[in-house]
Amino acid sequence: MEENLLLEKLDIRTVVLVGRQDFGRCPLGTRLPAALWPIAGKPALERLLDHLADEGIRSAVVCCESDVSAYVEPVCRGGRLEVAVVTEDLTGGTAGCLRDAVGSDPGDLIVVFSGGIALPPPLRSLVESHCADGSDMTVAFNPGRLDASAPGSPAEIYLCKPDVLRLIPAGGYSDIKEGLIPSILRAGGVVRPVVLPRDVGSFHDRAGYLHAVSMHLAQNVGCADDPMGCEGSPIASQGSIHPSARVFGAVEIGEDAEIAQGAVVVGPAVIGPRAVVGRDSVVVRSVLWDAAQTGHRCELFESVLDGGAVLPDRAVVRERTVVSERPNGSAGQGPAHRRDAWRRMGERISERVESVTNGLPAWARLSAKEMGYLAGGAAILAALLWSYWPTFVDLYGIWRRNDEYSAGLLVPVLAAYIIWSWRRDLERVPVRPAVVAGIIVFVMAQVIRGLGLFLMFRSAERLSIILSVVAITLLLLGWAFLRKLAPAWLFLCLMLPWPNRAQAALALPLQRWATTSAVFCLELVGYEVGRDGNIITIGDTTVAVAEACNGLRMITAFIVISALVVLLVRRPWWEKLLVLLSSLPIALLCNTLRLTATAVAFMYFKGEHVEKAFHDFGGYAMMPLALAMVVGELWFLRRLTTPPSVVSPTVIARREPRQMPQS
Repeated sequence: MEENLLLEKLDIRTVVLVGRQDFGRCPLGTRLPAALWPIAGKPALERLLDHLADEGIRSAVVCCESDVSAYVEPVCRGGRLEVAVVTEDLTGGTAGCLRDAVGSDPGDLIVVFSGGIALPPPLRSLVESHCADGSDMTVAFNPGRLDASAPGSPAEIYLCKPDVLRLIPAGGYSDIKEGLIPSILRAGGVVRPVVLPRDVGSFHDRAGYLHAVSMHLAQNVGCADDPMGCEGSPIASQGSIHPSARVFGAVEIGEDAEIAQGAVVVGPAVIGPRAVVGRDSVVVRSVLWDAAQTGHRCELFESVLDGGAVLPDRAVVRERTVVSERPNGSAGQGPAHRRDAWRRMGERISERVESVTNGLPAWARLSAKEMGYLAGGAAILAALLWSYWPTFVDLYGIWRRNDEYSAGLLVPVLAAYIIWSWRRDLERVPVRPAVVAGIIVFVMAQVIRGLGLFLMFRSAERLSIILSVVAITLLLLGWAFLRKLAPAWLFLCLMLPWPNRAQAALALPLQRWATTSAVFCLELVGYEVGRDGNIITIGDTTVAVAEACNGLRMITAFIVISALVVLLVRRPWWEKLLVLLSSLPIALLCNTLRLTATAVAFMYFKGEHVEKAFHDFGGYAMMPLALAMVVGELWFLRRLTTPPSVVSPTVIARREPRQMPQS
């Protein structure tokens, strides 16, 4: 009671930001906000609200795009904590949500929490530190990994004076980190960091979530640092564990969960209620939500299985999120039904192909030798797909959730179309398989793949796909075909994501370039512009150039389109090279024009929906503009040089043969 004396003296307004359903790029975030993900059987939001009640807080406001009353109700029972839920579309940003949640009565102190926190810190020490420093805002950081006294990752906890609310614009988007904090500093306010005594486990994606679960289990169970050295009883297990199953480390097993014969579970891990770990399966540092199931001989490493999700037999999942395709508890015999459906579909396709083949003219039917050659190529291609299937699945996930590389989904289809458009030229290329060279290249590809797996460098593993395709081309078709198909195989490289280090090294310079170029264009047309980092101020309008606006996604998409144009048009090599090299400046120019137009539009058009619609439309409109620039460039290059004219000989005079006189 003595510890909460300071909290009782102050009129504290506590705000919890849950976020929207599609927060971040994690597949689970599209189904459920991160704050509602379970931490050992209880949603993170409920744990945070329980902690606030234990700390002496009497009321709190929860901001979310969807209704979360059902998750708040257990905390409100008994009158421990009065919780108000503010439901809005969140287009005003985190600072806008803070302004709406506090309303007209901000109290003496405002405390802001992110809903996705696994281990909330003691509130009293934070309040004391904030009051002692006299700062306008205190930003909490987790301790550094190497130096615990140095700031590490953001804890997403803020303490601020009520006066800072006046710096939040009444309309438009405003973020706490990129909008409110720079506004406080520009107004002469003080923003101080504070390093927490321990990591609070804030999370928004799969990796952060698994780290938060690991911290929770380590605190409540122990032995998480050395999971293989502490085989023993899991936490409060009410499930069924086969005698031959093995459980190592900090593992929580929920009610009615089942760990089958020969299964191995290595903590930190959580097996949720009614979840099933199949026979001889391995689960390592992963979380299975309510009613999730793995088949027999599955391998699950550092992954999350959504509630009701079902893994087929022998599935291998590494560092992924598996989202359920149907409601929890309705998985049933899904894999068996799907296998039967695929078998029946295959039979129908075989019958249809046979009937179509019999109806073809004689010239369109393949000989036995050609059919055998085609079947051998198809078998090798199928073996390649089977061997790299986990990598292809990983690539597909990146294309779906990462906007920077979403264009990669079209690259294989476009490459196939390019080869199809070259079919007349390929018919004249001789087939001379280069077996030795193909084997050497294939071995090199697998060595690179093995090094990538051993060193956990996924870019090397993905690059080995292209090298394997080159090796198959040599084995089946030879050097002449490889020289002809080399541009298409180089085009396939555009489907591969950049290495993380390269992307991280480019992101910040591109963001600075986007901000600088947008400010230059705005000043060029006569606007008075102020810049603070990546924040652009035009009059009373503030525009934040976020990392997602750095132009990287436009660069990747436009390079794909430019390469496609270069491979399809029939132009001299130097014209194609100029078009390809110009794709980068054109993409940067279009991104600058988009940012400039968006900033100007935000000055004259107010309203959350209007601003969002204009922002999205500006991104879509730039691609046709970029294509128009390429077409204009091709038009200019065609008229830049004059092709040599064809000279045909003209007969001016012809000598008639002399007639011999007849005798």
